[in-house]
Amino acid sequence: MSGELQAGDLVLLHDRAGRRYPASLKPGATLSLHSGALSHDDLIGRPDGAVVRTSRGVRLLALRPTFAERVTGRRREAQPIYPKDLGAILLHADLYPGAAVLEAGTGTGALTMAALRAVGPRGRVVSYEQREEFQSAARSAIQEVLGCLPGNLELKLGDAYEGFAERDVDRVLLDLPEPWRAAPHVAQSLRSGGVVFAHCPNVSQVQRFCDELRQVGGFGLINTVEVLERDWTVRGRSLRPAHRMVAHTGFLTFARRLAGREIFDVESERF
Repeated sequence: MSGELQAGDLVLLHDRAGRRYPASLKPGATLSLHSGALSHDDLIGRPDGAVVRTSRGVRLLALRPTFAERVTGRRREAQPIYPKDLGAILLHADLYPGAAVLEAGTGTGALTMAALRAVGPRGRVVSYEQREEFQSAARSAIQEVLGCLPGNLELKLGDAYEGFAERDVDRVLLDLPEPWRAAPHVAQSLRSGGVVFAHCPNVSQVQRFCDELRQVGGFGLINTVEVLERDWTVRGRSLRPAHRMVAHTGFLTFARRLAGREIFDVESERF
């Protein structure tokens, strides 16, 4: 991920219009663009962040892709969790080095990989996925982005609505169509003081999940947020917001596991 560009590296070529062109570097290969051809040999050995020119003299910026670019740039079968939400999830759910994390379902593997990066080699991630084709696609994505299938990751094929074998985990991450159905099992698997997170596309799902947490009992500080992201143009005297933005992608709900079955609801100030 650092140093000179090498054969086998995935590189993104950025043009001045904001377009990005991926290239997996191979000696002797040529990338053909509307702006001209570019030999891979002209990239191999150059520093990460170098500016190169096509055969037509068009300048391109060559950079290894960031984690966010690799996650969003892949062909995917499942609905992804976007980078703007991934950052908020990691912080609000307080994923930390060495944590034991339980995830359901694996989906595209984006949140799985983000969790792995957060918990580090001393942590552990167990991810449940009900659909075999999604699990297979996620496994391929993880191997492609991380270079291998980490030893501290366990991918399980199973129905999260039927329960989890894991106990006393530090964090539970839910990306399910009906997360409320998993709430009783989360109560059994999540340690006292731990955090549960659920990603819901629409607010009616949020309501059912929160109601179920209160019904099950033993959860507190239930909070839902929505993250909106808008670019700005800052160039000379031009200072303006972008015409388009990444608005609603999902609601993020977080709650803490309590030591007993009481409910601590800040909004109504009651136990």
